This record gives sequence, C-alpha cells and structure tokens, in this order.
Amino acid sequence: MIDRERIDVHTHLVPPFWGEALAQHGGDPSGWTLPPWTPDDHLKFMDANGIATSVLSLTAPSVTGWTGPARRETARRVNEYTAELVRERPDRFGLFATVPLPDVEGAVAEVDHAFGALRADGVVLLSNYDGVYLGDGRYAPLWEALDRHRAVVFIHPAHPLVPLLPGIPGPMVDYPFDTTRNAVHMVFNGITERFPNVRIILSHAGGFVPFAALRFCQIQAALEPAGPTADDWLARFRSFYWDTALSSGEYALGALARFADPARILYGSDFPYATMEVSTRFTEILDTGSGLTAEQSRAIDAGNARALFPRLG
Repeated sequence: MIDRERIDVHTHLVPPFWGEALAQHGGDPSGWTLPPWTPDDHLKFMDANGIATSVLSLTAPSVTGWTGPARRETARRVNEYTAELVRERPDRFGLFATVPLPDVEGAVAEVDHAFGALRADGVVLLSNYDGVYLGDGRYAPLWEALDRHRAVVFIHPAHPLVPLLPGIPGPMVDYPFDTTRNAVHMVFNGITERFPNVRIILSHAGGFVPFAALRFCQIQAALEPAGPTADDWLARFRSFYWDTALSSGEYALGALARFADPARILYGSDFPYATMEVSTRFTEILDTGSGLTAEQSRAIDAGNARALFPRLG
C-alpha cells in the first residue's frame, strides 16, 4: 500500500444486478468483456495506486438497452446502489449519477433526484445515444437542468454507429474517436457558451481534440467568416476538463499539457474496464514517464479535482 492522495474521476463500478441483466438488454456493442468487480476489489486497487477517492460511474452502454419505465427504474437503482457505497465510505467513493437518456424528461427528473436526495458529485453522460450527440437541440432541457445545478458532467464515450474494425474492440480506437466527435458537436452547437455553469470532463485526454483542435477551429472560422474567430473557438475547446485515463506518457499528455488549461487536467484510471495491470501501468507512466514537474503531478493527482469537487476538498 502507498500513501493515498489521488482523486480518480474516471473509474467505474459494475452493480451486480446491472451486470447480470446486461446481456438480456442488448449487451455491450463495444466487444469488451464485462470485468469482474466488487467494492472491496476496487478499494484494493485504490490502495495499490495511491487513490484516496474514486468518483464512480456506470460506463457505456449504461441503461440504453432497457426500454420504457424499466430504463428510468434501472438508472434510479444504479444511482441508489452507488449512493449507498458513498454513504458507507464517503472518504473513498463519489457518485457520478446515471441518467436514462435518450429519455430527456426522465433524465431531467433523475438529475434533480441525484443532486437533491442523493447529493451526487456529478452526472455521467455518454457521448451519443442512438447516434444523437450531446449538442443536439433535443437535449436542451437536460443541459438547462445541469446548468441550474452547476453540475460537473463526466462524458464517457459510447460506441459510434459505425462497424467495429475486425478483431479490434471499440474502446481501443472508436471510443477516443467518439469523444472527439461529440466534443466538436457540443462546441459548434454552443453548449459550452449557453450553459457556462456546467463543468464538462472529457475522457481519455479528450480523444484527439488537443491534436486536432486547430484544424477544427481554423476550418470552422473559414466556413463562417462572420462568426467566432479561430481563437474564439479554441477558447471554447479549452473550457473543457480532461482526464488522464489510458492517456499518460509523453505523446498524449505532452499534447494535452500544451493545449489545456493546466488547472483542468484530472487523474483517471479507467479501472476495472482497464485491468488492474493496465491501469497501474498507466499510473506509473504518469508518475515517471510523462515529463511532469512535481507541481503539475500534485495538481493532476488531486489539487485540480479538489477545486472541482468541494466535498472532497
């Protein structure tokens, strides 16, 4: 065991009732195998990697395979289950609440319940629901509710509506692609400007956003010369927060550190969907192979998250 300090904003739980029912509700289209998980195993992983608190979220495909009232009921059950873990160990666990999108009315109701009754730390959204990305106008009531609650929103990639590459699970390459696609969709549809009270975390160092943001912004400014400038668009992309899950090392983190506001980079592990061995290796690379100063490491490990989550401060 090493000293606990880190706050992990990209880490998942697998509620037993959800895992057991998933195959009967469409399964996981990503090609990924459902990992074994228990709260005790999660705590062991945390202790081995110096993690003080894990903000737990349900990953893709979330509750999209359930239909009708069962979708709302399953989202509520997941949130109540996670909230109980937080009540038992408020020092070790946090809650990103699940919402029953694409049911917008149900999602708004669950947001209000999560921040009211459950005192959630934030909300988890997928990058797309049935191919509809989060900048779409039909989601405006949800964004209004999130803005009203001054919510932290963790956006996890989902399976894009494209065929998987043969023999390659979707999370390997398609998920970073979908994070990027959704970020562009949100920025160019005004989400970051219209709902400024929402703090949005992009998974996996934002996918390809830091690498390609200048391309997006210069082209968009040329397409709409009377609109925002390329610098205006870049500022909107820089308003996101970013996690380090599966993205440490000099290549990805080097690009992110040069592009992002340094106060908006947060530690993430992606455990248990990234195995203990893989998650631990990326944490080791973050510590020793990413070229960070001691001050940068402290900020990424915990300082930036404490500023974002007052309960953990």
